[in-house]
Amino acid sequence: MPQTGNKELIEQLSRSQIYRDYESAFNQATGLPLKLRTTEVWQLVHQASKFENPFCALISKHSRACAACLEVQQKIVESPSPAGKSVMCFAGMCDTAVPVQMGDKLIGFLQTGQVLLKKPTQKQFSRTAKQLLEWGLKVDLNQLEEAYFQTRVLSRKQYESMVSLLTIFGQHLSFVCHQILVQPRNAEPVAITRARKFIQDHQTDDLSLAEVARAVNTSTIYFCKLFKKVTGLNFTEYLSQLRIEKAKNLLLNPNLRVSEIAYETGFQSLTHFNRVFRRIAGQSPTNYRKRLVKV
Repeated sequence: MPQTGNKELIEQLSRSQIYRDYESAFNQATGLPLKLRTTEVWQLVHQASKFENPFCALISKHSRACAACLEVQQKIVESPSPAGKSVMCFAGMCDTAVPVQMGDKLIGFLQTGQVLLKKPTQKQFSRTAKQLLEWGLKVDLNQLEEAYFQTRVLSRKQYESMVSLLTIFGQHLSFVCHQILVQPRNAEPVAITRARKFIQDHQTDDLSLAEVARAVNTSTIYFCKLFKKVTGLNFTEYLSQLRIEKAKNLLLNPNLRVSEIAYETGFQSLTHFNRVFRRIAGQSPTNYRKRLVKV
């Protein structure tokens, strides 16, 4: 999936109710910032966040310190681990990024941090302040020291437990992102709302873009552009997402064969169904069903 597509998808997931509820609960429970970010960022992830570390907020105004923080952000997304990856910055603070996937494709990260894993010492602050002064940072050292010693401190065990919860949420977000994509948005054009309903009602038919465009009284070209702009998906991708979500529900029924589910959801061949399911869900229908049984 292109980076531009990832950006649109992450923005849509960030606006979803499930993410906003989790972000709020996470902020209130930990006092730490949380950001659902794309795989590439060109600015500090937590900058201007209500829960941004005051020390980080002070030093981020200096270009060299800002560059050092961006380097940390880059390191934690290199060679990502399913359980998250943590990196320590020059000031001794820990940042962590947990991957969010759509099927087998990495689309972004849940990032948190700006936290100390040990109680700060005067020696540690002096070393950090010296580095900042060498970079040319001009700031009130008393204010800087006060902010540094106000940094949230968690034991390593506490932090690892918090990251585990974040990993579970990242997996859940990956699991439901397909559902979020096919949900109607507020204040969307009437033509798109009607199109969603028409596609929903006819998703098992051999449905074409032209047929949907006619159903909502628009030209095929106009509808194609409008649909992609509003949903973030082209018609074929959207229809596949909808069908696979229905297939996931049908897989809950152990009495239905995979081949029956394939045809029940509008696929004309089992091979095509398996290929699309694997691309969207990141695993075969059979393995998906096995995981449901284990849960």
